[in-house]
Amino acid sequence: MFKRLEAVVDRFREVEGLLSDPKVVSNQEKFRGLTREHSELSAVVETYGKYKRVSEDLEGNRELLRDADPEVKEMARAEIPELEARKDALAKELKVLLLPSDPNDDKNIILEIRAGTGGEEAALFAGDLFRMYCRFADAKGWKVEVMSLSEADAGGVKEVIAMISGQRVYSRLKFESGTHRVQRVPATEAQGRIHTSACTVAVLPEADDVDVSIDPQDLRIDVYRASGAGGQHVNKTESAVRITHIPTGVVVACQDEKSQHKNKAKAMKVLQSRILDARIAAQNALTAADRKSQVGSGDRSERIRTYNFPQGRCTDHRIGLTLYRLEAIMQGDLDEILDALVTDFQAGELSSQDG
Repeated sequence: MFKRLEAVVDRFREVEGLLSDPKVVSNQEKFRGLTREHSELSAVVETYGKYKRVSEDLEGNRELLRDADPEVKEMARAEIPELEARKDALAKELKVLLLPSDPNDDKNIILEIRAGTGGEEAALFAGDLFRMYCRFADAKGWKVEVMSLSEADAGGVKEVIAMISGQRVYSRLKFESGTHRVQRVPATEAQGRIHTSACTVAVLPEADDVDVSIDPQDLRIDVYRASGAGGQHVNKTESAVRITHIPTGVVVACQDEKSQHKNKAKAMKVLQSRILDARIAAQNALTAADRKSQVGSGDRSERIRTYNFPQGRCTDHRIGLTLYRLEAIMQGDLDEILDALVTDFQAGELSSQDG
């Protein structure tokens, strides 16, 4: 580990020098890349610096145990346990910082929420989930753009696809993919019985052209008249677009915009992200047998969380976390859950490396 840390320090110094080079500054793409790398390396270098200082203090105190003055020896002996604990904590932190970074962590996401079992109640809950993520995004200063929306008759959402853009969105929400279950008394239930419904959530990293190259000859593009709410253009112009990627069978449709061109652009963005996500899922499947943590498996069929309204309880089944503050969570207060998921994933990765 310490050879890697010294290499990180050397690279950090090299990047610092490059960032002051006028030739690099004039190349904005290279400059942005080095700035991002500098930010990532600085956390490692800063923590490593703390580790070395604590190690030096610990060795100094151990030397003082041989001092002739009893008071000096006692002071040194009293400080050693705290220094040892700090050194161990910093060593664990360094191991986490040296874990391979996810290349998609800096990306924006395509968020897809679909109503599952439960009829109108599932659609209502899908709408609740979307509002929850929108409130979370708003608190983070992120931007939410609806790309496709299919509303249910009772006021819920059959399906919603949205782009969420901002700083490291994927790194924060990538573990939200899966089946979300709700237990509550529906508004339509006259007997007051608790019903169980479900929705699926998919979090896809936004794909760049360099991530996914699509041959136009592999696409079948159909245009048709939009249906549902949308104003006077509905059913009068062929603005809706459906794109089929023939090799994979992935189909994306978009009809929210009045412009056929805009609908096509949005559909292509979703198509690229779905293909990239499928590749990531295939890679995860190869390592799934070795993965000790359930978090990050990306299995959409997995029931990951239950929202129990009568008890005010939210339980994430992957990590056994139960919080009794459901109202705040539905208002977008997700940090405690997301932090726990990241911690558990990192622990699983560290365990895999040690094994």
